[in-house]
Amino acid sequence: MNNIRPYRHKVQYYETDQMGVVHHSNYIRWFEEARTDFMEQMGMGYDEMERRGIVSPVLSVEADYRRMVYFGESVTIETKIREYNGIKMTVEYEIVDDKTGMVHCRGLTKHCFLNSKGRPVSLKKDFPDFHEMFVNAPGMEQKK
Repeated sequence: MNNIRPYRHKVQYYETDQMGVVHHSNYIRWFEEARTDFMEQMGMGYDEMERRGIVSPVLSVEADYRRMVYFGESVTIETKIREYNGIKMTVEYEIVDDKTGMVHCRGLTKHCFLNSKGRPVSLKKDFPDFHEMFVNAPGMEQKK
């Protein structure tokens, strides 16, 4: 699973303001795009989670904007799971300019796992295959 590639994104015109600068809200969308891609590469996309009755709402989002990104530029979004305990997880992101290698934004999202009725789910107990996937995810620092 260590061969997960980072997510790449080319800035679109609609993502920018009149000065050609990416609007801050789009970084949060890029986090979601990168997280979705990351999970699909690990073997469990949101479609599979939901098919099995699991939803994973966002509990909180943080973004540290360091530099502006402009229309037409391309960025790579490095994604990793920072913490995971079977019930909650924190995903970390770093948005890097493809040409300069400079970091433009760092952020994280916190999630929990719920069943279709909105009740907390323990992946460790109820979905051990998914639990193992997260425990063995690249960059995972949490104890097994």
